[in-house]
Amino acid sequence: MKQNVQYIDIEIDKLTRSIENRTTCDSFQTEILLLDNNDLKSITKGNGWLFNWKVEFRMPDRDVYKLTIRDNNSIIQGLVSLTEREDHIYMHLIESAPFNRGKEKVYLGVPGNLVAFACKLAFHRGFEGYLSFTSKSTLIDHYEKTIGAQHIGGQMMVINTISALKLIDKYFKET
Repeated sequence: MKQNVQYIDIEIDKLTRSIENRTTCDSFQTEILLLDNNDLKSITKGNGWLFNWKVEFRMPDRDVYKLTIRDNNSIIQGLVSLTEREDHIYMHLIESAPFNRGKEKVYLGVPGNLVAFACKLAFHRGFEGYLSFTSKSTLIDHYEKTIGAQHIGGQMMVINTISALKLIDKYFKET
């Protein structure tokens, strides 16, 4: 079965300690939890989501995680789809909630938070923080500069142990 490659196409707007309100600069602690069936009702293209997360959620080799503000798990700030590979974690998809995209976004730091979580998961699973993903070609330089990813050929990017530790330290210092 041939799988369509999803290109990571998200701007890392700002590396924050958690997520930050764009207008007030208030910071909010976050939680990252596995997405469940009940969450799928609100994550639709009709509600402004770009990807079909129902399809992603039902793929047996993938885990979809949701980013929420601590003590407010009903509002999803962003999503990431991850697979455990032989020696690293692979990131299939990542998306900020519709209200966290564009010039008028509510919160900064959502994509960085999700990538840092994926790196943290890669440590927990014994992969020394290694995370790979397929980048949209126009964003390769952006990912090198913002999250320390390395371009390893084609559109493939890898975050190594050193870059993973920097991201984890930024987002998960207290844990």
